[in-house]
Formats: sequence, C-alpha cells, structure tokens
Amino acid sequence: MANKSMLAKIGVSAVAVAAMIGCAAVGPKYTLDVSDGEGSTASAEIEYIQVDAPEAANPNNVVTAEQWAEIYPEICASYEANGENSYRISYLEQDPYLVDIYEGYGFAIDYTSAIAHNYTLADVAETERPHALANCLTCKTADFTALVNNMGKDAYSLSFDEVAPNMTENVGCYTCHENNAGNGGELTITHDYTVEALGDSAIDAKVLVCGQCHIEYYFDPETKATSVAYNGVETMSPDEILAYYDSIGFSDWTQESTGTGLLKAQHPEMETYLGEGSVHAGMGLTCADCHMEKTVSEDGVAYTSHALVSPLESEAILETCATCHQDTDMAAKVHEIQDAVTARETEIGNALADVKNKLAEAVASGTYSEEDLNTLRDLYRKAQWYFDFDYVENAEGAHNSAMANSCLDKAADYIAQANALFA
Repeated sequence: MANKSMLAKIGVSAVAVAAMIGCAAVGPKYTLDVSDGEGSTASAEIEYIQVDAPEAANPNNVVTAEQWAEIYPEICASYEANGENSYRISYLEQDPYLVDIYEGYGFAIDYTSAIAHNYTLADVAETERPHALANCLTCKTADFTALVNNMGKDAYSLSFDEVAPNMTENVGCYTCHENNAGNGGELTITHDYTVEALGDSAIDAKVLVCGQCHIEYYFDPETKATSVAYNGVETMSPDEILAYYDSIGFSDWTQESTGTGLLKAQHPEMETYLGEGSVHAGMGLTCADCHMEKTVSEDGVAYTSHALVSPLESEAILETCATCHQDTDMAAKVHEIQDAVTARETEIGNALADVKNKLAEAVASGTYSEEDLNTLRDLYRKAQWYFDFDYVENAEGAHNSAMANSCLDKAADYIAQANALFA
C-alpha cells in the first residue's frame, strides 16, 4: 500500500471562491487585482472560505467534480468550459515525416493534437495506439491516480483492459487537490513519481501540480511504473535526461528497419519552462499565472478560473503581460516565435526522416560494418531525441524559445554528422 503521507500537500496563494456557502467559515484573506476589461484594475480583499470535503461517492475513493460543484460552482463551471475545446488535428497528416521517424512505434499509427482535460478518458479509449498495461492511464484519469496512491506501484502493471472500465473521472479536482477542500488555495501533488523525484524541491506548487502530468516520463522496464529520469531542476535538461537513459540502456522501442533503440519524449512542458533560457520562469511566474485567469462572477464571487487558456485568449492575463511588455502586440510576438520554431521543425524533421531512411538502406545493404552502423545509430538516436523533445512540447517555442532552438540545433548537428558518414 502506498503511504498517503508521501502526498505533498502544499499551500499556495491561489484564489478560492470567496462567497460564504452554507455554514462555511471564513479563512485567510487575499488581495485580488481584478481587471474591468478596459485596461483598468481594482483591488479587492478576498476571504477564503473554509469547508469540509465531502465523503467520496466514487467507488475509486475520489471526490468527483460533480460533488465539488455543489461547493465551488463557479470554479467547476469554468473547468467544464474546457470541454468546448474538442478540435483535433492529426500530426501524422500535418507532418508526414513523423511516420518515418516513429516507424515501429504506436505514434506512427495514431498521433493527434491534445484537447481538453475533459476528454482524457475518451482520448485513451479511442486512440489506435496499443496499450497493454494500465500505466497508459497515468495522466488520463484521477481514478487511476487514486488507485496508485491506494494500491502502490503494482497498479501500473495491471492489465489496461482490467482497469480501464472502472475509470470514470477524467483529469479533475483530485489530480491537483486530492480529496482535500483546497482551503487557502492548497494544492496536492498526487502523482507518486513526481513526489519521489521532486517532492523536496523548491519548484513552486503551481508549476509542479501541472508539471506532474506535463512532464517527460518513462515506464520502468521491470516494474512498469511511471518514472522520471531526474531529481531536480538541475538534472531535468534534455542533455541530462538523455545521459540518464543512455546510462541505463533504456529505449522506448527498437526500430526494426534501422536497428536503433529510440526514445519517445512525452510532453516536457515543465522541463522546458523551468530549463535554461526561460525568461518567465526566472521571474518566478507559474503555469497558473499565465493560463488561469483570476476573475469575479456576476454575483461578486472572486475565483481562479479553471478554464485553462492560452494567455492570448484572455484580456485579463494579457494585461499582466503588459506590466513588462507594455504596448507590445503580444499575439504577433508569440506567433512570430512559434512560426519560426515550426518552420525549423519541418526542415529538421524532414532531414531526420531522410537519415532514418538512409540508415535503413545501409542496414539492408550488408555493406556496412556493425561498428559503423552502431555509430550511425547513435547519431540517429541523439538527433531523434533532441528533435522530439522540442516537437512534442506544446508551446512551440513560446515557453522557452532558447531551449526549443537549442534542441533543434543539436538535432541538426547530429543529422549532419550522420550524413557525412553515409557512403
């Protein structure tokens, strides 16, 4: 059984509903600067409510979003608004070179853009990628997180088909708050691998609670447990992660046509945001600052919206950007960064697919020594890792353009070295 005391309960200055509900007691105070939508702000003194959590009605011991909606209606309604984002694109159709790069792995079969957290269970149920074990549910449902916390790491190696039918709650309240009431803005890091690797770190909870899913992870070859390859900000760089994987001989899959053990980066938003070159992380800004608008309902209830948006979609968040960027056209600035990174991804991705095909031909030709092939495989593995680390990070350079371009530079360099060795 997992020790529940391992769950890191961290108090943070997030905004909670300030209205008195039922017999809720009034708790700590907080000052909120609220935008009027016309460029002006007003300060309001907010009092957190203090409530008791309801008893979990979910058979997986999860207090559901539906239960919390009775206590925090504005917050839960804003979270449900995420469901309006159901638009998908196929990356395999958009960027056909990925089919070559991911050949032999599930992402060459089905790879679509992420949509709202409200659809996470549908995502994993509908994907054409195979999922033999329950560890595929790690970041898809609060129910599985609770199962791991109650059962321990053995839950990761259970059969997907055995576990999935019992999962009903998407990513939700439990994911970030466990079954706690969130009084005083308390957050809970619920994923065991994040607590083990980073629970004693100085990473702000408003970064870590998002980062526990927006993270580069791997499945331990022996236990099948979801794991991370570092134990602090100083070792979460793409260089250090690659070195760790190399040191334990880890690959996500071995590509049959090239004989190369390859790595599939997941969604390293936290590593990118906290990594070298991140201006906003250096200023102490968090995920919540840029993606969760602080607002007041028509009834005068102050709360943090849980509709997770791009800063470009929120006038209130853009006004905080103006503190430093002043009258900069932020949409134009961000799109300029993203367009440049995307153009480089396309160029380097096609070049990487070309290297993969040349390597496959070299293997099939029988004219290369195994030593020469292994040298080429090593270069291809490294190029693919750095390309993928950038490609799968969802901000397209907006979180940390320096790291995005650094990864692409390294991928391009390894591609050039490989091309120089082909006969």
